[in-house]
Amino acid sequence: MALEPDLDVIALDSALEELTATEPESARVVELRYFGGLSIEETAEVMGTSASSVTRLWTYARAWLFRSLNGHSAS
Repeated sequence: MALEPDLDVIALDSALEELTATEPESARVVELRYFGGLSIEETAEVMGTSASSVTRLWTYARAWLFRSLNGHSAS
């Protein structure tokens, strides 16, 4: 998966570290989906959970990262 041309990789790494500290399951979903290229179903299988749980975690993580990377408080 190609990175966005204007993506600040260092900011993304920092944001992922923060997410991992507060919501490790959500961070794991990001790792598997974004960096690993896994589908919702494949991610659920790897994590031993349901596809609906992965969908919820994925939605949360994307919103959290969006806010964090755009300078808003993530809490």
